[in-house]
Parts: sequence; C-alpha cells; structure tokens
Amino acid sequence: MALVIRLELAQPGAQVVDASTYNQMFSMHGTTMIFLFIVPMFAGFGNYLVPLHIGARDMAFPRINALSFWMAMAGGLVMYSSLAVGAPEAGWTGYSPLANSVFSKTPGTDLWILGLLLIGTSSTLGAVNFIVTIMNMRTPGMTMTRIPLFDWSILTMSMMILASTPVLAGALIMLLIDRNFGTSFFSGPGADPAMWQHMFWFYSHPAVYIMVLPAMGIVSEVLPVFSRKPIFGYKAIAYSTAAIGLLGFLVWAHHMFTTGLSPVLITFFMAATMTIAVPTGVKIFNWLATLWGG
Repeated sequence: MALVIRLELAQPGAQVVDASTYNQMFSMHGTTMIFLFIVPMFAGFGNYLVPLHIGARDMAFPRINALSFWMAMAGGLVMYSSLAVGAPEAGWTGYSPLANSVFSKTPGTDLWILGLLLIGTSSTLGAVNFIVTIMNMRTPGMTMTRIPLFDWSILTMSMMILASTPVLAGALIMLLIDRNFGTSFFSGPGADPAMWQHMFWFYSHPAVYIMVLPAMGIVSEVLPVFSRKPIFGYKAIAYSTAAIGLLGFLVWAHHMFTTGLSPVLITFFMAATMTIAVPTGVKIFNWLATLWGG
C-alpha cells in the first residue's frame, strides 16, 4: 500500500490508481500501521519477556491472553473485509463529517469501525493482563524499583491503553450510529465535528507513547548489556517513563491548533507539548551516560 501511494505521488495526476482507490489505500495503510502492526508487535514482546523478567510462569490470565490475540486477528479480518465493499476514504483519523459523507457511504466504513472496536477491546484485555501480571506476580523480593526497565515501559503502556482506548471506542460507536441511525453527534444538524477530533486524539496522541515507550524500554535493556555496565540512573528512567505516561494525556489538542480553539487552551497544550520533551530528554542523557566509558 505504501509503495502504491508513493508511486501515485511520484508525478502529478492519476497514473497508478484512481482517486477513490488511493483514498482507500491511504486510510487502510495508516490504520494497519498503528492498530495491526506496532501496537500488537510490542504486546508480543511484552507477552514473551515480562514473565521471564519478573520470574512468573506465565501471564496472569492465559485465556484472556488467547482471547485478546484472536480478537485482534478477527478485528483485522473484519477491517480488511471492508476492501471488498469499499474501504473508508476518510484517512486513518476517520474525521467526521468526511467519514459520514458521500465518499464514505459504503458499508466498508462500518466494517472498518467494527474491526477497530474488536482490536480496541483486544488491546484493553491485554493491558489488564499486563498490569495484573506485573503488579501481582513478581518473584519474592522483586520490588517495583528492581524490575527491568522494559517492564516499567509495558506497565505504563498498559495503563495508558486502559485509560484511552474506551474513549476511542465510544467515539467509534457514536460514529457508527451517526452513519446508520440518523443521530448527529459529529455531522448533521447541531453536530460538533470537533468533538470527534477531541475524542479521537485523546486516544491517538497517547497512542504515540503507547508505541514508543516499549521501544525505549528495549533500548534501556540493550544498551547496558553492550556497554558492559549497569544502566545509569535506573530510577530517573523509570520515573520518566511514568511521567511520559501522565503527560501523554495532556497534549492531545496540539493536533487541533487549526480548529479554532481558544487561545487559553492553545497556550496550555503548547506548554504541555514542550514539557513532555523533558522526560524523553532524561532518558537520552541517561543512555548517553550508560554508553560513556562502556
């Protein structure tokens, strides 16, 4: 899909696919990258490594784990079945009223919504499993300040998923009934299209950190091994992970600076966006100090 998109953009005008197919591929490519690749990939790393790291025999709820896996699989199949009947043409962000317009009137957009709901439920179940596993199943004597930094990142990721995914699920259900039952939450008389953006980005900006925190956790495990010395500033890295988790919920409207928000709100979200760079900087400097002389 990415290759077709880039080939299409290589020259002006349509030369590889028509406009409708391009929009569908653009929408499905973004959704696939986020919901079917990066988030499940780190859930896979967590599933394999967390029990090994904390001395547990398995995850706390193996059957919920299996249910979570199969729901993600089912969600992906439902979402991709939309290609057969006209996938959404509203981008991976699904902005309304575009997601409710003549371009997206095909049943494919409804299948996309249902697939995302299944995947979101799968994520939420997985998050509960990780939190319970890390909080309750550590080997005796392993306090929270002794668990590997990767496990800190998975714990923070899971708490973010638990707090943000239900908001996206609510927005998707509202969009579904807007499209099929004549309500007007996001488009139509008295609707508020910006409300979709608020609800969508309240999940999708934390999703940025849901995706990057496990990667940072992996870096925090790999660097000390190859530097042949302990990680520098373990607690600073652990607490900065938690700080990113907290601040990640205070920055979503920086995706919405062109929507006519009040200057007070814009100033707050601008300041919060600059603030969240600080805990990331803490990690970078601790990694550099780990490498130094290693």
